[in-house]
Amino acid sequence: MYAIIATGGKQYKVSEGDVIRVEKLGKEAGETVTFDKVLLVNNGEVVVGNPTVENANVSGTVVTEGRAKKVIVYKYKRKTGYHKKNGHRQSYTEVKIEKINA
Repeated sequence: MYAIIATGGKQYKVSEGDVIRVEKLGKEAGETVTFDKVLLVNNGEVVVGNPTVENANVSGTVVTEGRAKKVIVYKYKRKTGYHKKNGHRQSYTEVKIEKINA
């Protein structure tokens, strides 16, 4: 059984027991989180939402919050002496999927 959920502007395919990294949710470790935007559920037969599946949600617990590895952004224009180096670390929340309710 799996489901496709939407959170943080992205879509994730999840099954029970999976650990996924989503955009930062601002929750403490051990808290319960519920995803209501379930786009598709497959439990033997496929149920596709329009745009979401009625009365379906996915619940999980927050494992940890953190920041990803640094991504270097380097801007350069030739012949003008212009160059700029910048870095970015994206915040994330790790969630362990406990139950798919459909």
